[in-house]
Amino acid sequence: MEMVPATPRWNVERAFLTGRFHPEIKALSLPSGAKPYSGETSSRGSENVIGSYPLSVQELLVIDDLLYALLGVEGRYISIKRVRGKEGCVVFQIDPSMDLALQELTQRVFPLCGNYVLISQFVEAKSQFKSGLVNHAFAAALRALLLDYQAMVAQLEHQFRIGRLSVQGLWFYCQPMMGSLHALAIVVEKVSSDNLCGSATLNLLQSQAKAMAGDNAVRSLLEKMTQSASSAYLCILERWVYEGVIDDPYGEFFIAENKALQKESLTQDYDAKYWQKRYSLKDGIPSFLTSVSGTILTTGKYLNVMRECGHNVQVPVSENSKLSTFGSNHQYFECIKTAYDFASCELLNLMKDKYDLIGKLRSMKRYLLLDQGDFLVHFMDIARDELAKKPDEISVEKLQSLLDLALRTTAAAADPCHEELTCCVERTSLLKRLAILKDLDSTHPSNLGKTVSDGDDLTEPVTITGLETFCLGYKVQWPLSLVISRKALTKYQLIFRFLFHCKHVNRQLCMAWQVHQGFRHLNTLGSAISRSSLLCRSMLKFINSLLHYLTFEVLEPNWHLMHDRLRNVKSIDEVIQFHDFFLQKCLKECLLLWPQLLKKLEKLKSVCLRYASSIQLLIPSLYNSELDDPVEASGSFRMPKSKLRRSRNRNRALTLAAENSIVSDSIINFEKEFNAELHSLVPLLSNNSQAEPYLTHLAQCILGVGTDQ
Repeated sequence: MEMVPATPRWNVERAFLTGRFHPEIKALSLPSGAKPYSGETSSRGSENVIGSYPLSVQELLVIDDLLYALLGVEGRYISIKRVRGKEGCVVFQIDPSMDLALQELTQRVFPLCGNYVLISQFVEAKSQFKSGLVNHAFAAALRALLLDYQAMVAQLEHQFRIGRLSVQGLWFYCQPMMGSLHALAIVVEKVSSDNLCGSATLNLLQSQAKAMAGDNAVRSLLEKMTQSASSAYLCILERWVYEGVIDDPYGEFFIAENKALQKESLTQDYDAKYWQKRYSLKDGIPSFLTSVSGTILTTGKYLNVMRECGHNVQVPVSENSKLSTFGSNHQYFECIKTAYDFASCELLNLMKDKYDLIGKLRSMKRYLLLDQGDFLVHFMDIARDELAKKPDEISVEKLQSLLDLALRTTAAAADPCHEELTCCVERTSLLKRLAILKDLDSTHPSNLGKTVSDGDDLTEPVTITGLETFCLGYKVQWPLSLVISRKALTKYQLIFRFLFHCKHVNRQLCMAWQVHQGFRHLNTLGSAISRSSLLCRSMLKFINSLLHYLTFEVLEPNWHLMHDRLRNVKSIDEVIQFHDFFLQKCLKECLLLWPQLLKKLEKLKSVCLRYASSIQLLIPSLYNSELDDPVEASGSFRMPKSKLRRSRNRNRALTLAAENSIVSDSIINFEKEFNAELHSLVPLLSNNSQAEPYLTHLAQCILGVGTDQ
């Protein structure tokens, strides 16, 4: 709420300007020696009580006082007393010596007098700035009604002056106003006592109008008051749905704006709530707008986004689409729907055409989901040494320059979006990163008994390198950050890290396979290298099957499903919904939301990496030593001529046998560990494949690996 201007002091201190002068006049401070003002002293003098006059004179006197009482002014024989504890409530009292019949008729008019005083004081109080626009408009409508009421009193006074008005006649002419002012008095008393404003006042007026369904005149009056009071409110609504601007100086509108949330947070804060919380619904919504409140909120948000982009657009407004009034025909529903359709279409076209939303999403798929692999192969070759370091020792600037080199020298150079790619190195492993992001497990099945955030047993590796922590970033500008927010980009990066490490494992196993191929010309049947070759083939089939599942059975079909849906979307909210659904489904089907399965896969990859590193060292050292021996290399079994030569050959043979035994034992251990982990993974996949059918494909691939051995 903006700063409310203060009401001048004279507007509340000068009694005769407030309509509350009758009780205050006796309490005004007087100079010393001055006598207080007394209406009785000045007007009555030595007059007798009203009961001392004839009945006809009593009637004339009481009519004169009633005309004053109808305007909230005390007479000679009718006094006004305030009710303690009730603001604005007064009680009219009459001289008890009056004729009883006249007293009865006079007291029938008193409720009308009291309602007038209550309403007039409400008009005075709610005309102040702090009361809000709705109460201002309501008070203005009441003031216009009181003018008609005062005109009626003036006409009654004229009839009295020409001798044509009796107490019975006055009562008769006051009848039409009795019900109306009584209903309005109930409303203003409720508004004053509960300090209502804005939509609360409108809802009260509407509920009272419905409660008076049996009295058409009063119901019509309350509906007119509701329409008058809502005119200012609907002006605020009109600016919001037609311009995307909240012009609400007194905080009455049912949409709240949180100016602390800036659009820049979308690309910086994982938990950014800009789109959900920058503009949000309050609790107090006018009942006639409840059914379309969500549409109203979304319409203004769309217009606001376009204005933030510098794209000044305004919903075309005709005379028939003005929202300044509303009625039973619900025309404003159609106006709001038209404004929503226009804003939604304009923003969607702006995102697709000017900012190339679909192209950016394709670029995200190309690089972060490894749809285009040539740049990655080149990058992994030239950045191998840097990525092998610990995360704290890696130079991100050097990685960025190597990435730029890889992009410029491959097919990615033709893509203008490649300049948006950046390098970043995390400080924790993928398992720990998933455990930190606690909001990823909303759809995680319970049959494994764990959630992603239950990371207590997901131990951090002793040493991690850039190969486990490297990921790509992507520069996203406003307004595309509404769709590709920091949260969405983090999900892309989680998938990228998993794929990147799988690619690294695959490359290491391929290098180990090349080592085996270098010794194919030797007779290795039944030796350690033969057994190692079979194990290497099984590991390669495992990692290739996993990569095939991730890319061709998860990412690719889900991407095409999202792409087809984006062709037919009607609003940017649908784009956000389908994009978030795509990422969440990919995370789940890539097993990143299954901590137990993911832990098994990480152990299998770890075994594969340790095996590949060992083989690249052990096999060449073993067989190169054998090839270097002249006796074994020639294939000749000639006996040495001296004992020294025989001793040397015997020691050489024993050493080779020992080395061959060590290599064989290492390979057997790797084989046992790999098969144990693989066989423990298969039941987990098979048991949960009925609830999660996508696990069936991966289980079949894994079972195929197991049967090969």
